[in-house]
Amino acid sequence: MVIERQSENDSLDNSQAVKAVGEFFAQNDYTGKRILVIAPDNTRSGPIGSIFKIIYDYLNPAPRRGGVNQKARAIDVLIALGTHQPMTEEQICKRLAMTPAERKGKFSSVKFFNHEWEKPETFETIGKISADEINRISNGLFREQVDVAINKLIFDYDEFFILGPVFPHEVVGFSGGHKYIFPGIAGAEIIHFFHWLSAVITNPQINGYIWTPTRQVVEKAASFIKMPHKLFAIVAIENELKGIFIGDCRQAWEKAAQLSEKVHLIYKDKPYKTILGIAPKMYDDIWTAGKVMYKLEPIVADGGTLIIYAPHITEISYTHGKILDKIGYHTRDYFLKQMDKFTGIPRGVMAHSTHVKGIGTYTPPLRQGSGYIDGVEKPRVNVVLATAIEKARCEKVNLEYINPDDINIADYENKEDEGILVVHHAGEMLHRLSSGYIPTIPEK
Repeated sequence: MVIERQSENDSLDNSQAVKAVGEFFAQNDYTGKRILVIAPDNTRSGPIGSIFKIIYDYLNPAPRRGGVNQKARAIDVLIALGTHQPMTEEQICKRLAMTPAERKGKFSSVKFFNHEWEKPETFETIGKISADEINRISNGLFREQVDVAINKLIFDYDEFFILGPVFPHEVVGFSGGHKYIFPGIAGAEIIHFFHWLSAVITNPQINGYIWTPTRQVVEKAASFIKMPHKLFAIVAIENELKGIFIGDCRQAWEKAAQLSEKVHLIYKDKPYKTILGIAPKMYDDIWTAGKVMYKLEPIVADGGTLIIYAPHITEISYTHGKILDKIGYHTRDYFLKQMDKFTGIPRGVMAHSTHVKGIGTYTPPLRQGSGYIDGVEKPRVNVVLATAIEKARCEKVNLEYINPDDINIADYENKEDEGILVVHHAGEMLHRLSSGYIPTIPEK
């Protein structure tokens, strides 16, 4: 059963969210239980903090009447980092809309945990997806067994809640639900596998579609989780709540994705030769600001330019920057046609590389007489960084550079008739052509 409140056109006020959460707890008793809330980091928008506070008030783990707990025995928070950087206590409080006074007072008993993805001892294997199953799900693209490991901290609790927003997503189609487990608190093997699967299928074929092969991998991995858990799925435009879906994780996520499909997709009548995508401050490196490309790629004209405008960004990737310096940003076929050169490179990092570069073609080097013709890579879109990352490093990683100080946003505004588009707060709203056309490249 899923408890839901939603509105495609109007916003939901806090009282409606309170009633929905209250209805859930009226049907589910958590007295004396230890609850772990799994929540995303600060690279996702939405009123996550206000919903967390509503949940907390219903669970009310604080001792009362001589030390007797009336509801849950504990409610703690694990930040689903995937492979992002850990958050400070101050950042987690901001994520959960807690003031310093509230942290020291009302929420003092809540323990905060960052997912420690870089530590092998963090994980416990809960199952393996067979090679035959992978072959079936991927429609024959891959046949390999995949280990499924997750953060074993969850097993210190009686149940866990997943709390987070649902948006169109380049890797699984729509974020949210069990995606906050995979990759949120998952081991490297499952993360790198399904990210690379999405890259091989390509972003335009995945982003904004509900039951993708990659989502099927996530749900298969989640089937190995035997402990009870529930989803509190949010659909929002920034902090404007459009829907809340509570209950069975798979069912609640699907309903949330169906609403997201209505509120997070913007349709355009024609492609644009130049798009200026303005990245919000919540993206602090290209690893996260790459979402500007992911959400706008479908409406860039063939041979067009996409500018990721983010003067506040100084780093390619705080986690994977050294690897990206080594391999650069390239189209899918650049990797697929010479995979032997990338042995040992995490496939999830290659996936990010090709998602940012976009679809295109690659012709390997050819022998001609006594010499060789160099390989030729032809990306469909020219991706340009207008950030604080220096020109030399942009060129090193095979992306173009423009000084952000040379960009006057007003010069790009109101020029759609000229094939120029400005997108503010880019990275969450998926743009598509109203004709239904999706850029494609030849089969691998």
